[in-house]
Amino acid sequence: MAGGNVLSVEGLTKRFGERLIFEDLHFGLDQGQKAALIARNGTGKSTLMKVLLDIEGADGGSVTFNGQTRIAHLAQEHGLDLDRTILANLFEADNDAMRAIRQYESAIKDEDPEALQAAYDAMDRADAWSYEAQAKEILGKLGLHDTDRFVDKLSGGEKRRVALAKCLIEQPDLLLLDEPTNHLDLGMIEWLEGFLAKTKTTLLMITHDRFFLEVVCDTIFELDSFGLHKYPGNWSDFLEMKSERSANEHAQRDRARSIMRRELEWVRATPQARTGKSKSRLDAFKDLKSKASVRLEEDEVRLELDPARLGGKILELHKVRKAYGDSVILNGWTYHFKPGERVGLIGDNGTGKSTLIRLITGEDLPDGGKVVIGDTVVFGHFSQEPPQFDDGMKVIEALYEIAEFMPLKRGKKLAAAQLLERFLFPRHRHHDFIHKLSGGERKRLHLLRVLMANPNFLVFDEPTNDLDVFTLGILEEFLLDFTGCLLLVSHDRYFMDKLVDHVFILDGSGGVRDFPGNYTQYRIAADAEDKAAAAERAEKAKAKSKKTETIGPTALKGDYSERLSYKEKREYDGLEDVISELESKKTALESAMTSSGIDHEEMTRLATELGRVTKDIETKTERWIELDERA
Repeated sequence: MAGGNVLSVEGLTKRFGERLIFEDLHFGLDQGQKAALIARNGTGKSTLMKVLLDIEGADGGSVTFNGQTRIAHLAQEHGLDLDRTILANLFEADNDAMRAIRQYESAIKDEDPEALQAAYDAMDRADAWSYEAQAKEILGKLGLHDTDRFVDKLSGGEKRRVALAKCLIEQPDLLLLDEPTNHLDLGMIEWLEGFLAKTKTTLLMITHDRFFLEVVCDTIFELDSFGLHKYPGNWSDFLEMKSERSANEHAQRDRARSIMRRELEWVRATPQARTGKSKSRLDAFKDLKSKASVRLEEDEVRLELDPARLGGKILELHKVRKAYGDSVILNGWTYHFKPGERVGLIGDNGTGKSTLIRLITGEDLPDGGKVVIGDTVVFGHFSQEPPQFDDGMKVIEALYEIAEFMPLKRGKKLAAAQLLERFLFPRHRHHDFIHKLSGGERKRLHLLRVLMANPNFLVFDEPTNDLDVFTLGILEEFLLDFTGCLLLVSHDRYFMDKLVDHVFILDGSGGVRDFPGNYTQYRIAADAEDKAAAAERAEKAKAKSKKTETIGPTALKGDYSERLSYKEKREYDGLEDVISELESKKTALESAMTSSGIDHEEMTRLATELGRVTKDIETKTERWIELDERA
């Protein structure tokens, strides 16, 4: 697609009945721009996405796409055909490469030599060979290896990953993503971050992942009750500019209030004191009053919990074993928790993080060994799935089921209604039926029920899903002040880095590694280990290559031409130089990370880039070994 404007939005307005969702929005996207849309939950982010695509009708304004723009949309609902396989769903893309691949697959199935030759030529014209290779890489990185499975047999997370893979494989001009990191493990998220950062596709996404906002985005749009605000730059730039805008708005409001006090004295004067020329001044006063009464303060959620004190024995795991069939979760693990521990739990999907949590909280029993819970421990378990409520239950009743008051420090109490208001449930929403709440609102209500029990050992299993970036910041501040124990499972690296002191890593074979540090520090250490392992493999490969050279050039040439295609030969000849360049880049990154005076944000950026380069070295080295063995 030619360069220029991809999307133009003018005066866009949307209502649901009497409720105004947004009004008079103006913005646009240029080719290659990577933008994020952030807002508090319930303010209309997903609705705006649907209006842009005409899934929901607008009540005013216009949405204009460049006529040649190909669009892919990842919605909250996967939108897949349940009666077809993963591969069949992915083959629905409408571009030259995918049409050539469908033609090629059909020709192979029909065993028609002429059709196969025509399909082969079409694959060459559309460069579908590299397209197919990239599609396989995307599927592999998202853990979708068996593409012959039917979609209706997949888990919710797998369906979501198939829908994401479909969007990425289509290679659209404009990619609209609604919470793309949900249901991805940390490794998948890091890969997706790198993929989106380097793609030339125009991007508009809704996400609460602040690493994404920092590394991928060059523009952030904030939707709030005052309209749509555009902030050029990434998350750090947004925080700085929003702080400046907030300060300016407060100053303008304070000036308006000062002027209003003087005008108020005039308005309250006797009617005889006013002249017939003062109507314009009265109209101006009404406008001034509106500006002076604007509420700019953010809703604060600051709680000083007073949890029961933990005793000497908190939580002890003694040689705990747990397995499901051939899948071993724990193989004789022993660990004793200490007061105030803050632990992150890391592992690929399926390694048993949720199972370990159920063992710790006593919701599941081990196959061997024992779990001993101290007498003073009060768990607060924030699970991935909110509890089920009766259709007739109201928001305030969900808290009353736990308690009517929550104890705070210094003998204070907080009523259930006050707690709801602090967590952004206004008083007029307290008697709404729970089944009408959004996913993010249910998450917040679930969190309040956990806190209402006044726990001293918090166990959080993916608390960041469906929470907006503002609520996440508030939750972080609360957890930093929490004096009890914390066990956290989260794919939000930013969230985990701020809160944990060490991490447990489940290896998927029953082992648990205890690493002293947060997630980013663990990744730096793991990348260094990967580098050493890759270097060892490279040395073995070089030694094997030298041994092969002793066979003689004539014999090698004959074997080479038989086993490697022309494209593979060119790839093989260039891989050593590529690996050497990557090794140099990695050395430079490691040197930069050891520099004095480096701040946390820069360290995180360098660590993320180091992870990408290390994985690329490993992939290229494995490919070189594979081609070398065939050669």
